[in-house]
Amino acid sequence: MSIPYEYYVALSGLLMVLGLVGVTVRKNIIAVLLSTELMLNAVNIAFVAFDMKLHDVAGQVFVFFILTIAAAEAAIGLGLVMAIYRLRKDVDVEKLTELKL
Repeated sequence: MSIPYEYYVALSGLLMVLGLVGVTVRKNIIAVLLSTELMLNAVNIAFVAFDMKLHDVAGQVFVFFILTIAAAEAAIGLGLVMAIYRLRKDVDVEKLTELKL
């Protein structure tokens, strides 16, 4: 007995909402980046669920592209966070409204 694809879509929606709440509520930029990763993984679960339903490989191809984008976002984002922390000694999103040094 396999799990119906509707459960995967529901899980994807729940993860998307949790990620959206994390992006809007959190003040720490690292938590915002983690919430963004959570939303990207929610999209991946949805693609795989619909791929399971439609018996098509296109969803899995999109998952690989999204994983590549997520890895690049994590590397560049964490590099920027480290550079900002070295300059400001803080990673609060509210305090990073200016681009001045």
